[in-house]
Amino acid sequence: MEFGSLRAFLAIADSGSFSAAAQQLYLSQPAVSKRLAALEEELNIRLFDRIGRRVRLTHAGEVLLPKAREMLLQAQDMKHLASNLQTEVSGALTLGTSHHIGLHRLPPVLKSFRASFPQVELDIRFMDSEAACQAVDRGELEMAIVTLPNENPAHLLTRELWRDALCFVAAPEHPLAKAPLVPLEMLAQHPAVLPGPGTYTRSILELALQEQNIEITSSMYTNYMETLKMLAEINLGWSLLPKSMLAQANLKILQVRLKLERSLGLVTHKGRTPSNPARALVSCLP
Repeated sequence: MEFGSLRAFLAIADSGSFSAAAQQLYLSQPAVSKRLAALEEELNIRLFDRIGRRVRLTHAGEVLLPKAREMLLQAQDMKHLASNLQTEVSGALTLGTSHHIGLHRLPPVLKSFRASFPQVELDIRFMDSEAACQAVDRGELEMAIVTLPNENPAHLLTRELWRDALCFVAAPEHPLAKAPLVPLEMLAQHPAVLPGPGTYTRSILELALQEQNIEITSSMYTNYMETLKMLAEINLGWSLLPKSMLAQANLKILQVRLKLERSLGLVTHKGRTPSNPARALVSCLP
């Protein structure tokens, strides 16, 4: 059984289309279709139903999908185990991280890593923390350095590296900026610019406000912290931002009796043997 065919099967299942799978695998769409056809012929079973432009897993495809993921992880583990027999730290390391951590936390770590291990081919992929955790779970990333989930996923290991204090902020001309103390009820009366629904940072805020029976109104949202900072600075709403990025910001920290923070750290897969490059990067972390 060809691992290329298994990768095509997983890519189509995860992306929901042949064209997206082709982009993910850096192949042509006919090549992806050929690999899937070879796998279906070898298994003598149909893995997808093709209805118009939509692609959906058959029942057989749904049953075989977890096994395909397991087989690829085992193949990657074999490569890493063989690599670990060598003392030289070299080869590829695929790392996922968020834009905020990549800008504000990782530069000194990566500088030290590059100086100490110049032979490693570092592939850094910038994405939302939630997507990075899912990619580690699927075996697409060896590790991620992101905002950690509030609850650990079943197959993942997490290690906290930094605590990120979160501050309620608004532009100096915002009505809330003039109040010496901002009750949560007053905060809820004004629109906010926040991370998107379902993000780990947004969940921290929503869970805390639910305990107070308070709902907020978000006029717009984005998962890029630098963009949220800009939107708050031009007075489109109050926001919740990491304290670490407020030194040069034209924003006022609101005095709210609710202290929030998030955890930033390392995410790896429980069933994956770390490669030598991965071990080396961990040695550079705080």
